Amino acid sequence: MNRFQSHAVLRADLSRVAAACMLAASPLWGASVAMAQSQVSPAVQAPATAAIPVAASTQPVGTPLTLAQAYRLAIEQDSVIRVARAAADGRRERLPQARAALLPNISAQATRNKNDLTRTEPGPTGAPVTNNIEYASSSRSLVLRQSIFRPFQIAEYRQAQAQVADANAILDKETMNLAVRVTSAYLEALYAQDQVNLVAAQKAAYTTQLDAARKRFAGGAGVRTDIDEAQARLDMSLAKELEARQHVQYTRRQLQVIINVPVTSLASVDDAKLRQAPAPGTLQDWVERAELMSPELRSLQAQRDAARHEYAKARSGHLPTLDAIAQWSVSDSDNPTRISSKFNNKSIGLQLNVPIFAGGLVNSQSRQALAEIERTEQALEATRRDLALRVEKEYRGITEGVLSIRALEQAVRSADVMVTSNRRSFEGGSRTLVDILNAEESRVQALRDLSNARYVFMISHIRLKALAGIADEQAIEQANGWLKP
Repeated sequence: MNRFQSHAVLRADLSRVAAACMLAASPLWGASVAMAQSQVSPAVQAPATAAIPVAASTQPVGTPLTLAQAYRLAIEQDSVIRVARAAADGRRERLPQARAALLPNISAQATRNKNDLTRTEPGPTGAPVTNNIEYASSSRSLVLRQSIFRPFQIAEYRQAQAQVADANAILDKETMNLAVRVTSAYLEALYAQDQVNLVAAQKAAYTTQLDAARKRFAGGAGVRTDIDEAQARLDMSLAKELEARQHVQYTRRQLQVIINVPVTSLASVDDAKLRQAPAPGTLQDWVERAELMSPELRSLQAQRDAARHEYAKARSGHLPTLDAIAQWSVSDSDNPTRISSKFNNKSIGLQLNVPIFAGGLVNSQSRQALAEIERTEQALEATRRDLALRVEKEYRGITEGVLSIRALEQAVRSADVMVTSNRRSFEGGSRTLVDILNAEESRVQALRDLSNARYVFMISHIRLKALAGIADEQAIEQANGWLKP
């Protein structure tokens, strides 16, 4: 994720960049300050949203969309999670299908035919006699077959259980990813809006600097270089403003793709609430929790189990099968040698099938299954190692993020002192207007870095819980508590 800025902090502080430069140059420029502030206000209030298509929305008019609302909308509307649910539903049907092969199979059959029989047989004198006979015949049967010993069916049923477990784990993984995707898109949209505010404030500051440089040059106290530098910065800020506004539309549309609701405004982060975030615990606890509950690991474990059952199913090709069969059949004139005769037959017995030679098919399938077992085991081990590394990365993003936030808060305070010192030095003639603006820009950079650290801290919480398989609605509600109401 790119760097993020806090909208609430920059709204007030960046507006003072232009005002400070005007006031530092001359008290007579009060009217210009008011004009510069009026240039900042429209961009701070809200960017244009005309490019976002209109759709049904559950967001109250005039109320910022919160992270919890966005997540609940995504749970219902996101196409990716819907695909995952449909895929899981389809794969769950493997279990009843495999179970059906273990249950009795009952089938009924009925036939009725009209027959035209030509029969030639010796007559009384020994000469052949041909007779044409037309008659109707029928038969009905009811067959029950129950497998007694079919090892491949047992292996197939256990394999289906593993495949269903894999489907459920993949769905859980997509649900965890949804929490991360929604949070990332939400924060990136906030970042884009903050960029617009920052560029608008910088444009106003450059306009103020340009006006000040021109007036000082006209009064004989300035140099042409100050005017050229201010004009160059202003021109660049105009291009950046266009790009920033376009990025606002893109990031909001990106969030809209997930939640299927137009995004008009977002709730900003409350820095005071964020400071009260609970400690994450120990790294070892999170690694153990991730290894136990990670949907990614559970999916690979299920795939390994399925591969083992596939091997058992392949080896069962060498084994015999035994079925119990019960049959009841009724026939009427079903035998052309016994026309007009009826039979009612009931039978019960066993059917044994012994494989003798299959051309090496069973051995080949067994080797293929063994290779698949090796692949899944190695994939599981690689993922387990990588998971521990990712957990540590996100854990550091939280624990070290706290230290980074404190350090950057001190950097902001130092930047404030630097701005004040430059203003006083300007009044004494040892600093120029450009020095004041550079000091303000340094302060804004410190604020930007501070906001970025806060956003990294926030997204690291969600990613860490996603790796541990607990990035559920409760986790989103906790993160939502760090936003302004």
